[in-house]
Amino acid sequence: MRIGFISTRLNGTDGVSLEVEKWATVLRRMGHELYYCAGELGGYAAGGTLIPQLHFDHQSIVMFSQRAFGQGRQQADAFKLVDDIYEMADEIRGPLRHFIRGNRLDMIVVENALTIPMNLPLGITLTGLIAELGINTIAHHHDFFWERHRFQSNHILDLLDTAFPAKLPSIRHVAINSIAQKRLRDRRGIDSIVIPNVHDFATPPPGIDDYNRDFRQIIGLEPDDIFILQPTRVIQRKGIEMALELVHRLEIPNKQLFITHRAHDEGLEYWRWLKREAGMMGVDLRLIDHLIGAERARANGHKIYSLWDAYPFANLVTYPSTYEGFGNALLEAVYFGRLIVVNRYPVYNADIGPKGFEFVELDGFVDDSAVQKTQELLQDPDTVKKMADKNYGLAQEYFSLEVLAQKLQDVIASF
Repeated sequence: MRIGFISTRLNGTDGVSLEVEKWATVLRRMGHELYYCAGELGGYAAGGTLIPQLHFDHQSIVMFSQRAFGQGRQQADAFKLVDDIYEMADEIRGPLRHFIRGNRLDMIVVENALTIPMNLPLGITLTGLIAELGINTIAHHHDFFWERHRFQSNHILDLLDTAFPAKLPSIRHVAINSIAQKRLRDRRGIDSIVIPNVHDFATPPPGIDDYNRDFRQIIGLEPDDIFILQPTRVIQRKGIEMALELVHRLEIPNKQLFITHRAHDEGLEYWRWLKREAGMMGVDLRLIDHLIGAERARANGHKIYSLWDAYPFANLVTYPSTYEGFGNALLEAVYFGRLIVVNRYPVYNADIGPKGFEFVELDGFVDDSAVQKTQELLQDPDTVKKMADKNYGLAQEYFSLEVLAQKLQDVIASF
């Protein structure tokens, strides 16, 4: 078939873009021809159809979000806001229809654009187009609006319940975890299939080579330093204060905590607070987002490393999130055979932990047993290797590209 992916952004290291790349890999193996359309394109999606108004950062789209969910929203503006959203939706309908018809698409995969209302006109446009064209559609849902505090207070609930997500006979809905699946059914009466985030566990992980051999040195580590990796953005739901507490309480010398992704996605206040906490605890906390990119490159006279270049050197990976749609970084840490400390966030409790993985677990805070276990394992590489091998096997069984292929085949057959 000729299949088109539609999203706000298909570029970089965000969870949606990364997962689309895995879906694309599997669908190409199945013999399908793929097309891409978004407000930002890059990497595997470069050369697709660019429609700037699809991006959630487009000026007009940002204004709609502020009017709908910002502190200055007003009840009196609700009707005018809806009219303006539909007017904008009319503007992008033509280019989107051309993408679908011009490429003679048999099916579209809508990535989160019918899920989280970061681009309100896009959700409305897609709902109308899918109904008009009757095109077979997979709506891949990563974050529902009712799962995010900033979208829960608004004056446009009828609009949100119309398009986020839309309920149409030609749409098959895919959730990334069982909790989201149940809430979608309870809230909207929409059935869905769970397809978890996955990773290519059939391909062995890359290791240390001539390009990344100097990585520890470049980030300022001495040979005996303990490299603790927090492979996430700096946002509050990542629970990085628990990583700080853990590092603070580890009775080992030369320990340093590094965060790989940017700090400005939801403002800098949380990062400033973390820095103050780290200073009071005496924890060496560093942000290396300027050295980590989607892929290896050179910029401003220095190397840019990929996240894959960081994992092989990490003595410990911390993943103390309080909420995740699934947990890409957790699978990545398993892939690289790292010792992992994870907080038992809801989706982990429901869909990952019960599979039998061996991690150091937190229950919303850092307790004595977690500190002691982490400290012992850092000094026992043989046990860590056994844990890592077991985790890799479980991940291959439940969260591999082969699992994704079977599930996608079932969804496509349902049309």
